[in-house]
Amino acid sequence: MKSLLSAIALSTVAIPALADEVNIYSYRQPELLAPLTEAFTEETGINVNVAFLNKGMVERLSAEGKRSPADLVFTVDIARLSAVVDAGLAQPIESEILNTNVPDQYRDPGKEWWGLTTRARIIYASKSRVDPSDVTTYEDLADPKWKGRICTRAGTHAYNVALLSAVIEHQGLEGAKTWLEGVKANLARKPQGNDRAQVKAIWAGECDIAIGNTYYMGKMLEDKEQKAWAEDVNVLFPTFENGGTHVNISGVALTKHAPNKENAIKMIEFLTSPKAQEIYAEANYEYPIAPGSQASDLVASWGSFTADDVNLMTLAGHRGEALKIIEEVGFDD
Repeated sequence: MKSLLSAIALSTVAIPALADEVNIYSYRQPELLAPLTEAFTEETGINVNVAFLNKGMVERLSAEGKRSPADLVFTVDIARLSAVVDAGLAQPIESEILNTNVPDQYRDPGKEWWGLTTRARIIYASKSRVDPSDVTTYEDLADPKWKGRICTRAGTHAYNVALLSAVIEHQGLEGAKTWLEGVKANLARKPQGNDRAQVKAIWAGECDIAIGNTYYMGKMLEDKEQKAWAEDVNVLFPTFENGGTHVNISGVALTKHAPNKENAIKMIEFLTSPKAQEIYAEANYEYPIAPGSQASDLVASWGSFTADDVNLMTLAGHRGEALKIIEEVGFDD
């Protein structure tokens, strides 16, 4: 662990490109990747360098061009992955291993990005004030019975933009706008904070239900202060009336000018293997996507669901429309 952390660089620091290495630009915290990078190095002998970026991945890769040392980019949210592809900063991979390990809906049709794990966008509901049967669909969130009872983070956050993009896919533009207006009318407070802050608000009695990602339940349970928040809520898996539960992904792309292309492809193939999938999912409380892989016991204890089968690249295409609706509705005002 110590050797890995010593290799971590801030976004302003260059990382070397050597033949026995793989260099990663990551929006994911390096400590979340450590179990994977260590396992990959142990299996292959290939060292891994991680540069953590808070923002500006597309801008940095564009500025570096052919001089970039980056082989792979790691990120969360389909919009961030598609932004790398749309900017012409990734390249396709032809691999039977990846075709086998990654289901169609979790990969770019052009094979320029590949999903690694998924998380569901679910409902956290007060155990004492909400009957789980009262909210079973995303459409339910716009029902006036929830007036003054919903908490959420900003509508313009990537996770909520992706959810609204899914609503657009299922209900069309007008339907999505009507839905978002209904959700806004039901808010207990102005959108604020992160997903964990919404669960804290339920615990504090400020609202009764909240929108959040599944993995935050695991993160709260491991935190002494936040455990009480987590234990105060149920995890509910809503669906669309004509679909499944909305999921988003963490994913990876091979950069256009990868100096260690062969090693980088080996790493992506390793990351999508059932062994690595379960390591990643266990460390991050997410759901593995490789056939035959299993969620951790804790994650499985939250319940099962059927993921919506819309290709995530389709949802990425609705991002601009979703942002426009959020602005028109004044959701974050």
